[in-house]
Amino acid sequence: MTNSFDKAKLANALSSHTLKSATRFQYGTAGFRMEASLLDPVMFAVGLLAVLRSKYHKGKTIGVMVTASHNPEKDNGVKLVEPLGEMLVQSWEGYATELANATSSADAITSALESIIAKEKIDLSQPARVVVARDTRPSGKALVASLVDGVQCLGGEIKDFGLFTTPQLHYVVRCINTAGTEDAYGEPTEEAYYEKLAAAFKKITAGYPRLSPLLIDGANGIGAPAMEKLGKYLGDSFAYQLVNNDVVSSGKLNHESGADFVKIKQTKPLGMDLKYGQRACSLDGDADRIVFYFTEEDGTFRLLDGDKIATLAADFIMDLAKQANILVQREDGSKTPLHIGLVQTAYANGSSTAYVKDTLQVPVVFTPTGVKHLHHAAEEFDVGVYFEANGHGTVLFSPAAIKAFKTSVGATPAAEKAIDALRALTELINQAVGDALSDMLLVEATLTYQQKSFAKWNSDYTDLPSRQEKVKVANRANFVPIKADTELSHPIGLQEKINEQVAKFSKGRCFVRPSGTEDIVRVYAEAATREETDRLCYLVCGLVFDGYGGVGTRPTTFLP
Repeated sequence: MTNSFDKAKLANALSSHTLKSATRFQYGTAGFRMEASLLDPVMFAVGLLAVLRSKYHKGKTIGVMVTASHNPEKDNGVKLVEPLGEMLVQSWEGYATELANATSSADAITSALESIIAKEKIDLSQPARVVVARDTRPSGKALVASLVDGVQCLGGEIKDFGLFTTPQLHYVVRCINTAGTEDAYGEPTEEAYYEKLAAAFKKITAGYPRLSPLLIDGANGIGAPAMEKLGKYLGDSFAYQLVNNDVVSSGKLNHESGADFVKIKQTKPLGMDLKYGQRACSLDGDADRIVFYFTEEDGTFRLLDGDKIATLAADFIMDLAKQANILVQREDGSKTPLHIGLVQTAYANGSSTAYVKDTLQVPVVFTPTGVKHLHHAAEEFDVGVYFEANGHGTVLFSPAAIKAFKTSVGATPAAEKAIDALRALTELINQAVGDALSDMLLVEATLTYQQKSFAKWNSDYTDLPSRQEKVKVANRANFVPIKADTELSHPIGLQEKINEQVAKFSKGRCFVRPSGTEDIVRVYAEAATREETDRLCYLVCGLVFDGYGGVGTRPTTFLP
């Protein structure tokens, strides 16, 4: 076992990427994310860590995605991807933080590397393979170059896929690492990704009348050119119109457009002329989340967010499983029906939770905010559906469920048709991570199969009015969430004050949680009416600002 590296080579490489500011870096839920000009030393450190992670996995390929998702164009970020396309394991997030902050000197980075190698018993004689991709931000190319320096100074191999959506990078990582196994996921190319999605979509929707064209807001990000490429593979099986597809002009990325903007502002994006009778959706800047929407005849805006997507998917898969009479082989030799579950966070609308539990009668599990928590919980089911309210999510199928779909034979033509649809869904839905393009086709395939309008989909249940706001604070670490982010244990006394305010409102619910990347806390509120919701939200925003370290402008909007 080799546990030493060329310290002189490391020191020489670091000299071009030395941390010169007092910035403190923190690897959060979304990896590192901040103003792009600060990220050079971080990228170098991530290159080092990716090599160590690959060697830890005995040469399996590790992915690195350079993106800041729905953030403004001036920001950028980076996150690591595990061999099966998952997010970096939580136990290694601390190492990422440690290495990024050790880029101030050769001694510091050497010491940090040696500590990680010793703790994880990493054999440096193992090969290391890394793949990287980036979104359309102008800063991305230079940041990839910094990453390459980090990878190569520890002897790792790196392949640059160039411009990719985040889910495409996760996809190719999974494909590379499963090649030649019984779990082979596909060819690790952009073209194969499009082919796989298009073929599955066509299979599910064959023979059904086509829906009206879908307006797609590309957020002026990487999802726009990706959608244009996917559209060529879909052909006349899918009608759409793409707007906000300018990836060249400066400052347009996510500007008053994209899934996050539409979700928070509850309005159509800039650049879209949405008329009554039209159906629309918005991707985010790196195309890993999506929301749908339409307007009523009177102009009322209706949002179909991640909660609505989750319930639609769970209902569809349940219906197919019942029609097919799918039984899953268990380890004890028994065969039982599919175990379907839905995973939500505190941001899920209370009406969606009640609908899933009471109407669909599907178990609901709550986890802390963050895709890595949802993904892990979803793996406990044969079919685990998870979507954050912001539209980031997917459906996971267990190996036992996939085997059952492949081996089942329908007793009737209807049952055989349902089995075929279930098989196709396992190909259509990205098993590695939430994927806006994949999820878009999931929704469109479901609605086509069921011949269901957006209005009918929306009528499944009525959302409680909700509001989400941010409060700038001196130190987000003072806020400690518990009970899947629904309450705070610290600061002492704040949760009791929140509870007092919530009790004043019909169907009131409110929670406060710290951001994973910046010194803000997010305040989410629900109540029976819009007026009550707004008032509850801003009462709690005021509580936080006045008594618990608020900085900047006090939030007072909508308060009398």
